[in-house]
Amino acid sequence: MIKPVNTDMAAYYAQRNNFDEEDVENPDGMDALDDIMEKLRDQLTDERVLELACGDGYWTDELAEYAEFVLATDINPNLIEQAQARELPEEIVEFAVVDALDPQVEGEFTACFAGFWWSHVKRQDQIEVIARIRKIIGKDGLLVLVDNSQVDTEKTVIARTDLEGNTFQIHTLPDGERYEILKNYYTSSTLRKRLGPLLKDMRIHYFEHYWMLTARLR
Repeated sequence: MIKPVNTDMAAYYAQRNNFDEEDVENPDGMDALDDIMEKLRDQLTDERVLELACGDGYWTDELAEYAEFVLATDINPNLIEQAQARELPEEIVEFAVVDALDPQVEGEFTACFAGFWWSHVKRQDQIEVIARIRKIIGKDGLLVLVDNSQVDTEKTVIARTDLEGNTFQIHTLPDGERYEILKNYYTSSTLRKRLGPLLKDMRIHYFEHYWMLTARLR
């Protein structure tokens, strides 16, 4: 008997080996990450950063080198533990278990960063999510998003599309458990159309395997 597909995306990310969005889905695109890292340094040096969906701390490790302060958050406590195992400087980096869709945090922040998370936000929720981020980092706060662009591979096959236009993939863990994962891909023009009314000074850097958006909140 075939087990039903699990739709608990948080459970999937809690169990899989981390950093597979970048090095498994798009193994030929790793060089572009070096360019993205340079742009991140340019944007986020000396900023007080709220990082959403930090996972195992891959991006946090980079941000700790040049940000004034980073609050790295994730909904999964075990991923927070993995990130903490990197032993990043405590005077710069703090961690918290937080739902990125509705971040309840304290402190003063000048920027928000999310790596490979925006594709997991439902299209119909994006306006509200941006509004919640704006309440935290304020008008003119800096928003930086990095995510996958769509490249035709076995890992990017779309299993279904819902009525709102959200697309979903089926991922299988080593134990055979199958998960349906929300994964929206965006072109530069789509990002501008969807987020333009909410952001200003928007710049989109598009790579073959990734895109990076920087903007100020209106």
